[in-house]
Amino acid sequence: MVKAARVPEPVPFSAINVTPFIDVMLVLLIVMILSIPIATHKVPIDLPSGPGLIVEERPHQLGIDRGGALFWDGRRIADAELPGLLETMQRDTAAVLHMNTDPDARYDRFDGVLAVVKRAGVERLGFVGNRPLPD
Repeated sequence: MVKAARVPEPVPFSAINVTPFIDVMLVLLIVMILSIPIATHKVPIDLPSGPGLIVEERPHQLGIDRGGALFWDGRRIADAELPGLLETMQRDTAAVLHMNTDPDARYDRFDGVLAVVKRAGVERLGFVGNRPLPD
């Protein structure tokens, strides 16, 4: 006589292994976190549009010494003279303003002078390194 072996019926498996799903989601999250700032970061820069006229620049030096005194092209000036000099400089299209501030000068003095320069509408402005002004 043949005996039949009883095989238990399979029980439904109700749990899903979510570890691979979580791993994939974390990788996608990291990719999004790294790529979004690159896509949205923009710095507007006015670049020249190809070969054009090379304009000779005539730089003017605006200096602020340690004590806060102003110097225009090497000569000492009063604060009241600065707006007039900047206005005259703006009429010359080749003029460029170079600011040289003593590293020991007070920041609020520099900020005030820079505000005067900005109000004058100076767009061609450069900053010369932090070297003490010659005495």
